[in-house]
Amino acid sequence: MAKIKICGLTRLEDIAFANELKPDYVGFVFAESRRKVSAEDAMELRNALVSSIPAVGVFVDQDMDWIASLVGKGIIQIAQLHGNETEEEIRYLKKKCGCPVIRAVRVNGEASILEAQVLPADYLLLDSGAGSGKTFSWEHIPKKLSKPYFLAGGINAENARKAIQETEAFALDASSSVETDGVKDREKMKELIRRIRTYER
Repeated sequence: MAKIKICGLTRLEDIAFANELKPDYVGFVFAESRRKVSAEDAMELRNALVSSIPAVGVFVDQDMDWIASLVGKGIIQIAQLHGNETEEEIRYLKKKCGCPVIRAVRVNGEASILEAQVLPADYLLLDSGAGSGKTFSWEHIPKKLSKPYFLAGGINAENARKAIQETEAFALDASSSVETDGVKDREKMKELIRRIRTYER
C-alpha cells in the first residue's frame, strides 16, 4: 500500500486533522512559500502532533547545520531538499544528524531522475516543480528505480488510484489539492487518504 504525505501544514487545526486521519508523514515548509513556518511555529505544531507521525522539513538551499539543529530539537525527523544541495552537503547532513533525506527532483525527462538517484539521499521526491500543484508525465519515471520515491505534483483524490496503478511510488505527496481557500480542508484530506488506503496494487 502506498504511503501518504500531507505537506504544508501551518495551523494547529491542520495538526488536529492529521492526528485524526493519520497520514504516514506530514510536511513543514521552511523555504520561502505562503506555507512557510518558523522554527518556533514548527515546534508548536510538532508538539501537538502525535509522536508516531514523522514530520518532514522542506528546505531550499538552506544551512545544513540549521537543518540539523531542527532535527536535534525534535522538530522534524526527515529533511526534504529542493535546491541545489550537493552530494557533499547531503552526506554532511546525514552524518551530522543521522536523519533520512529526501531529494526532490524537478522531472524533466527520465535523465533527471536517473541523475538524482545516484545522490546519497534515502528517497527521491518526483515533482513537476517545487509546489507547482501540476502533474507531470509519469511515463518519464524509470521502472525499478534504486531508491523509493514520493510522487508529488497534482496528486488528488481523483487521480491517486491511477498514480498507484501506473507508478511504483513509495508514497503520494499532496498539499494544495487538500486545501480550500489556501488552508487545509479536513474533508479533502479524509477523502484522499480513504482512496489511497482502500486501494491495493
